[in-house]
Amino acid sequence: MLRVGVGAAVLLLIGAFAIAVLVGMLSPHGESSDVPAVTITSAASVTATPTVAAVLYVHVLGAVTHPGLYTLPTGSRVVDAVGAAGGMTHDADQSGVNLARQLSDGEQLIVPHVGETVTSPVGSANGAAGAGGIAGGKVNLNTATETELETLPRVGPAMAAKILDWRTQNGRFTSVEDLMNISGVGQKTFDALKDQVTV
Repeated sequence: MLRVGVGAAVLLLIGAFAIAVLVGMLSPHGESSDVPAVTITSAASVTATPTVAAVLYVHVLGAVTHPGLYTLPTGSRVVDAVGAAGGMTHDADQSGVNLARQLSDGEQLIVPHVGETVTSPVGSANGAAGAGGIAGGKVNLNTATETELETLPRVGPAMAAKILDWRTQNGRFTSVEDLMNISGVGQKTFDALKDQVTV
């Protein structure tokens, strides 16, 4: 009887040990899990990023084969708009437009005929953003906007801002040569601008 009791006790101990090991394997050990954490962001906390229009709308008129409204990729230049309109006609004044100028959305591009003087509407082919800054096809330094000034050769946003600052601090330009008083306007820049501007 005693041997049977000892054998049963040994079996019970082995069974208890096996259960303890099994439970230990299944229970958590307090260590970090290998499953990556998931961050949930509510829609209200997401800041919308404005998107830039992928196309430009340009109204091409004048001495082109097919005048009309065209959509062009952002960053297109006047040469692209003229090409979209079928190219210039045989009587187009090619010197009347700056083919390298970058286009802006919503502008009207006019290619003049030979001998024609174009009154510059908003965003016209000569690069004006408004008729107020244009006189006889030249940009008026006393009335031009920053956008109009940027259509000039060698004038980017920084130089246009300097011209406007000078005008604010010193009043009207009395001559084109006043440009030489602006920081950053050297002889080469002045030579490129002097025939394109007026006062």
